[in-house]
Amino acid sequence: MKRLCLSLLCTLICLPVRSEIVVTDASGTGIRLAAPARRIVSLSPHITELLFAAGAGDRVVGTAEYSDYPPAAKVLPRVGGHSLDLEAVVALKPDLVLGWQSGNPAAAVARLRALGLTVHLSEPDRIEDVAGELERIGLLAGTGPAADAAAKVFRERYAALAARYSRRPTVSVFYQIWKQPLMTVNGKQVISDAIRLCGGRNVFAQLPVLAPTVTVEAVIAVNPEVIVASGMGDARPEWLDDWRRWTTLEAVVRNNLYFVPPDLLQRHTPRILDGAEKLCTHLEAARAKHGR
Repeated sequence: MKRLCLSLLCTLICLPVRSEIVVTDASGTGIRLAAPARRIVSLSPHITELLFAAGAGDRVVGTAEYSDYPPAAKVLPRVGGHSLDLEAVVALKPDLVLGWQSGNPAAAVARLRALGLTVHLSEPDRIEDVAGELERIGLLAGTGPAADAAAKVFRERYAALAARYSRRPTVSVFYQIWKQPLMTVNGKQVISDAIRLCGGRNVFAQLPVLAPTVTVEAVIAVNPEVIVASGMGDARPEWLDDWRRWTTLEAVVRNNLYFVPPDLLQRHTPRILDGAEKLCTHLEAARAKHGR
């Protein structure tokens, strides 16, 4: 009997201790999970992509519209886009909802929390933040080894791009999101971080709004050396060549009108380095035309 008791005691002592998972999200809200999340709903395409990259794809039970990468994300149940279907989220019975602080309506997030759901908000402002997001997801989903490995690869690749391009001669860049209205990004947007990584300078970095509307006259006045357009998909937008009518623009004179697919540069995911690499290559081409 004594030997049996000692055996049971040893078993109890040797059992792993499950500690509560506690993190603070981008809104400053403390998130607590008794155990790693097993049913996760994503409220943004880039968060869905991060979940898969962090090894937690098999835990995603629902996601937002336009979640198209990786291919496995395309078949997941949808819970709406900018306008969230809160009933659909609740019906999926998630133990964790991952949202985007600046992309999801605050009222919808508050309602989900009021309904008793655990909602973690992310807001990666810089490219380097992607690695931290991967690690945080790994903690929340219990996929730490896979997430940490992905974060390590990301940081190493980012460092290599920075070492190669960030100190190259500066190139002034106008990044065009859309034609009508004519929209760009300011210096706090993650795309500007990519421009800086490549040794570029966003000509509208000083504007106060993340995605400001500008005029053609304003673009002509700042006279960028390079114009980069995104558009809606993988195809180069036709309206990028509309700039050719402004024959005094340096970007037109040097034929520095370039395209980077928006999914590669406008989503806060590991693929942003694919977009940054394309952008850096374009800026290098522009430098070569200037003999720099």
